[in-house]
Amino acid sequence: MTTSPLVLGPMMRYVDETSASVWVETRAAARVSVRAGGREWIAGTFAVHGHHYALVELDGLAPGTVMSYAVDVDGTLAWPTPGSGIPPSMVATLKTGKPLMMAFGSCRTSVPHDKSGNRTHGVDALRAYALRMAAGGDLPWPDLVSFLGDQVYADLTSEQMQEFIRARRDIAEPPGEELKDYEEYAHLYYLAWSDPANRWLLSTLPSAMIFDDHDIRDDWNASLSWKKKMEATSWWHERIVAGLASYWVYQHLGNLSPLERAGDAIWQLIAAHDGDDEIDVSAELDRFADRADQYPQSYRWSYCRDFGDTRLIVVDSRAARDLAPDGRALADQAEMAWLDDRMGGGFRHLLVATSLPFLLPMGLHYVESWNEAVSQGAWGKRAARAGEKLRQALDLEHWGAFQNSFREVAAMVTEVAGGKRGPAPETITFLSGDVHYSYVSEVERTSGSRIVQAVCSPIRNPLPRLMRSFAAIMSYGLATPVGALVARSAKVPDPPFRWSGVKGPWFDNNLACLEVAPEGLKLWWQTGVVDGGDQLHPGLERVASVTLAPRRTGPDGGRLTR
Repeated sequence: MTTSPLVLGPMMRYVDETSASVWVETRAAARVSVRAGGREWIAGTFAVHGHHYALVELDGLAPGTVMSYAVDVDGTLAWPTPGSGIPPSMVATLKTGKPLMMAFGSCRTSVPHDKSGNRTHGVDALRAYALRMAAGGDLPWPDLVSFLGDQVYADLTSEQMQEFIRARRDIAEPPGEELKDYEEYAHLYYLAWSDPANRWLLSTLPSAMIFDDHDIRDDWNASLSWKKKMEATSWWHERIVAGLASYWVYQHLGNLSPLERAGDAIWQLIAAHDGDDEIDVSAELDRFADRADQYPQSYRWSYCRDFGDTRLIVVDSRAARDLAPDGRALADQAEMAWLDDRMGGGFRHLLVATSLPFLLPMGLHYVESWNEAVSQGAWGKRAARAGEKLRQALDLEHWGAFQNSFREVAAMVTEVAGGKRGPAPETITFLSGDVHYSYVSEVERTSGSRIVQAVCSPIRNPLPRLMRSFAAIMSYGLATPVGALVARSAKVPDPPFRWSGVKGPWFDNNLACLEVAPEGLKLWWQTGVVDGGDQLHPGLERVASVTLAPRRTGPDGGRLTR
C-alpha cells in the first residue's frame, strides 16, 4: 500500500465570496497545488519542528459557485484518495446576500469510534453529521462550522495518545500523561482530524476555530495563582509555547482572511520566502508563542466576520485575560476595546462566539460572582485561599467570575439592543460551549433586540450521569436563591439584567446549527444515534429546536419545539 503524501487535510478554512484557503500537512517538504474549475493554485510548504504545512490561497473565484477540487503534492494526486468511496471535496464560495447558516459546538475528544469508544465517550456528533452529509439527501449544507474550544485535550489524553507518549519518553516523569512538546501536539491533532468521515467533512465545510482551556490545560489562566503555580513547574514553559505555536499552525492560521494573514508577522516570513528550499519558522514561531503568553496584548486571537446582514464576532476568553489582582479581567483593556468597536447595530443578527457562556444559568452566575469576591478577599485572607481552591476545583472561572468584564460587555449589549449604536438587531446571540451541557437562555426584556445565550457542548465528551445531576442542581435548583443570597453577603451587586432558561439543559453529544430565516433565527441541536448495533455508521437525530422570532411578536415570540 502506498503511503499518502498528506498527513492531514485538505481542510477548507477561510472562504468568502471570491477566495478560499485550503490547509494541509504533508509528510515532507513539497509543492502543494489545488486544482478546481480548470485553474490551479500552488504553495510551497513551511516547516515547524520537523512537520510540513501549506496553506494554498485560491483567489479570483466567482461568488456563489460550487466546484469539486483535487490536491496534488509535487505533481502527484494526493486527494481525493482513489477508491475511497467518499463524495468529492468541494469549494463553495459565499453568495452575496445569502442568509447565513452555520454549525457550532465545542469539547470533542479523540477516541476510536468503535463500541468501546462510544460506550465511554458517546457517539461523535460531528462524525454522525459528516456521514449524513456524505449520504446526500435534503440536509442543508452550512456556510461554516465554528468550533468553540477544546478541539484537542492536551491534559486528558486517550490511550492512543498515551501510547505515542510512552514510545518517546518516560510517562512517569512530569508532565506524565499530559502533552509535553510540539511533536506530541502534532500527533494529538492527527488523532483529532484523521478519521475518514470527519476528514472529508472538514475538506468541504469551511471552519473557524477558537481555543478553550483544554487546548492548553484545564483552568488555563483561571487566576494569577494558577499561572504562578504552572510557571513554577519544570515543564510548563515548553508546554505553553508548544500549545500556542501548534494552535497558530493547526487552528488560527485558517481563521484569517487573506488581508488579515498579510498582516501576520509569521505569515509574512512564509509569504516572503521565494526560494526552492522550504522555510523553517520553528524558532520564530516559538518566540512568538512565548511572547503571546507573557504579553497577551502583543497578539490578538479574536476575529470578526460579516455574512451579509449577520455579524459573527469570535472572542478570545482565555489568552487575553488580565490576571493582575487590581485589574482582573476576562479580556484585557486592548481586547475589550477591540470588542467594543465591533459591537454595533445595523445588522439583522449579531452573533458573539465565546467558548465560555456569557450567560450561565443564573444560580451558577451568582455562585461564580460570590466566589470571585471571596477569592479577592471579601471575607478575609483565609477565606480567600479557600475560595481560590474552590474556584479551581469547580471550574468557577467563566464570565460571571470576572464581574468587571461581565458588566462591561453587558453594557455594550444593552446599548446595541436599545438602538444606541445604530439600528437594533433582531437578536444578539452568544454562542458558547465548555460546560458539557446545552441550553438556551434569554434576557428578560420587552423591547429592542432579544439577547440570547445558546450553548452546544459537548460534541463528544459527555458528563458522567452523577455529574449531570450535580450540574443541573448547581445551575437550576436551589442554586439561584441560595447563590443570590451568598453573592449579596459578599457585597456583589445584582446583575444589570435578569435572564431565564428558554430550553434545556440536555446532556447529549451535540452539534448545533443556526439559520437566518424569514421567520427569525432558527437553532437546532443534533446527536449521533447507533441503530442496529452498527457503531461505525451512526444516524443523526434532532434533540431540540428553537426559533427566535423578532421582538415585534412580543416577549413570548420564540416558537419552541422539541
